[in-house]
Amino acid sequence: MFARIAILLLIPFVLLRSAQIPNDPRIGTWKINLAKSKFNPGPPPKAMTVRFEPFGNNGLRVTIDTVEASGEVSKHTYVANYDGKDYAVTGDPGRDTVALKRIDLLTLEYTNKKAGKVINTYHEVIARDGKSRTITQKGMSSRGVLVDNEIVYDKQ
Repeated sequence: MFARIAILLLIPFVLLRSAQIPNDPRIGTWKINLAKSKFNPGPPPKAMTVRFEPFGNNGLRVTIDTVEASGEVSKHTYVANYDGKDYAVTGDPGRDTVALKRIDLLTLEYTNKKAGKVINTYHEVIARDGKSRTITQKGMSSRGVLVDNEIVYDKQ
């Protein structure tokens, strides 16, 4: 009897909670498509995998695993809401914080900072079919080189 009452009390909470979290097309694992990506000046990484997980009512938990052109392996993570505020990034020597601003369900802008100064921006668009995402990256790389990259990822 107690279990039945508990379940009945939880149903409205679960329905309300699921109504608050939109079906975010970013959620999942994405791998870089080097054949479709353009790196200026380069060189591109050997591999990159990005995992997006839902966080709270309005955000993401992001894990990025990279194999650099040199063979060096790195992993960095952050948790951020879509509110334009700065959130800490760990494991990335090129940036300390990231701010996410959702333009619409398929479009997102990232602002990356190092020591409080904007170093680069990303403009991300997810394809309508949800199978790929393209990031236009402008600004400085982690090595202090000006970049103008177009990075394409395929959903796994």
